[in-house]
Amino acid sequence: MIVGTAGHIDHGKTTLVKALTGVDADRLPEEKARGITLDLGYAYAPLADGSVLGFIDVPGHEKLIHNMLAGATGIDFVLLVIAADDGPMPQTREHLDLLGLLGLDRGAVALSKCDTVDAARIAAARGEIAALLADGPLAACPVFEVAASTGAGVPALRAHLEAAAAGLAPRRADGRFRLPIDRCFSLAGAGTVVTGTAHAGRVGAGDTVMIMPPGLKARVRSLHVQDRPAQSGQAGERCALALSGDFGKRDIARGMWLVGPALALPRNRFQGELRVPAGQAPLKHLQTVHVHLGTEDIMGRVALLDVAEAVPGTAALVEILLERETLALRGDRFVLRDAGARRTVAGGRVLDIFPPARHKRGAERLALLAAMRDDDPLPTLALLAAQSLAGVDLARLALAWNLDAAAAPALWLRAGLRQVRDGELLLGYAEANWGQLEQRLLEALAREHERAPDLVGVERERLRRMTSANLPRPAFAALVGELLAAGRIATTRAWLHLPQHVASVSAADRDLFAVLKPLLDAAPFNPPRVRDVFRASGTPEETVRQLFRRMARGGELYPVAQDHYFTARAVADLAAIVARLATEHGAARAADLRNVIYADGSGGRKVAIQILEFFDRIGYTRRVRDEHVPRTGRDDHAWLKNI
Repeated sequence: MIVGTAGHIDHGKTTLVKALTGVDADRLPEEKARGITLDLGYAYAPLADGSVLGFIDVPGHEKLIHNMLAGATGIDFVLLVIAADDGPMPQTREHLDLLGLLGLDRGAVALSKCDTVDAARIAAARGEIAALLADGPLAACPVFEVAASTGAGVPALRAHLEAAAAGLAPRRADGRFRLPIDRCFSLAGAGTVVTGTAHAGRVGAGDTVMIMPPGLKARVRSLHVQDRPAQSGQAGERCALALSGDFGKRDIARGMWLVGPALALPRNRFQGELRVPAGQAPLKHLQTVHVHLGTEDIMGRVALLDVAEAVPGTAALVEILLERETLALRGDRFVLRDAGARRTVAGGRVLDIFPPARHKRGAERLALLAAMRDDDPLPTLALLAAQSLAGVDLARLALAWNLDAAAAPALWLRAGLRQVRDGELLLGYAEANWGQLEQRLLEALAREHERAPDLVGVERERLRRMTSANLPRPAFAALVGELLAAGRIATTRAWLHLPQHVASVSAADRDLFAVLKPLLDAAPFNPPRVRDVFRASGTPEETVRQLFRRMARGGELYPVAQDHYFTARAVADLAAIVARLATEHGAARAADLRNVIYADGSGGRKVAIQILEFFDRIGYTRRVRDEHVPRTGRDDHAWLKNI
């Protein structure tokens, strides 16, 4: 269990930690010289069962709230220290408000310096404490009268802390590893060492981790967990990790994160919910604030999403806009303080680290954010799937909620989603939406057949856009595959159509094409253009042009470029050549294609470029700079084999 102190300056927090553990948590020379805590201090006490009780001692000065908040990250138990002579003071109240905003509700109160006052003052202080804690998260916590300088009351407090530690359920260690860094130093023989309280997952010696947001790759050389050498550490434990990599101590600072590589997701905005404490001023739209998240303090602004002004005692949905990148995941707690860092203005939880760029205040979006308040991701996923006709990026959702390899598939199963995988991409579809996509595809074909009855059907890429402009290609391929298997659609060469639809070419067109086609077959990879066919055959140019257009509709020709038609057989052969070039060289290039198909000098680089651009247009390849790479799932183009 990690115990965090809280309370006003000079109320005896550090002295009490030393009485409980024997360790002076003030480690800086200036702290010892001035007798006040300036930065976070750490102490550990072994327990009878072999475990270790960890303490994070925080400064109490009002100007050091940023350090206090960095220390409060990840603690399990609050030890609120209040001096009997002073009673609750301004930082006592502020620390208590901050702990409430961070969702910390387990703790105890140490009424310190009881040896300096009489019984009447102790009784009065107890009354003040009861009034302070009433209706708050620590209202039911016990109060211990202690005198750290004499040791009076310390054993009873220590026994309570040990009992609380024994009764604390182990923190779940699922998910990927993440730890907010609160300290970095160099140690002889160990190198660069970072410390923090692990938020999630596990880490072990030899693991590869990332220091974010700088994006530094590191290897864990060794660990100390709860102040003891260990081979691994996990969520809820204080970890000190010796790291190796191409960096030094100067490259790492408090506020950075140590995470598993998959969680290296720097963000400069996120959406969440917050609450403005009673007694504070209303929070205004786009107000500038200090954002305390993890161990970081970043300037940012608050965009209100569901209210015009967040008034005290109420909750609001917001988007936090940060001046620089950091890391966050759904459920992380944050605290907002005013631009001058003089008062706390609000606190809340992260809900979505991948907010949309548009329609942030729409009813659907606000409903989704409301669903994200539930700690069970199922309501979020169910609503997101219902709202997303183009599908849900399940891998991204798993990262945002830090679901591990066991939890994520179990969630997809609970949600009853249809899943489509394409490499690392995993898309999820609600069954109702999948049925709607099928219906839209069928209706698009029916409309196209009615509009152009002489066309064989619709080319795949165009039909995908007609079905849903944002539908990913892997999902469209799965959709088409199911409809083809069920016999609800059919394919003829490059075209998809309804089974009952048949396009025909007139007898006159067929006779004329039989005369002209040998001209195209004579140079299949560089056939004559329309004007050249006219010159060679004497058939009027416009007659040739209209005939070729009609034959292209029937799937026997392809318009590779303006007035430049290739036969279906030639296109199939070219597709096979492009695939072979991509296999041999990683991509197809115009020069390589030219050398293969125009070895006899019958064509040039310009035509090769036009051929590759044609394949890009129909979705067979995609352009990457000056190269053309076949799209994944080339089985989608099995029609080429049947030409």
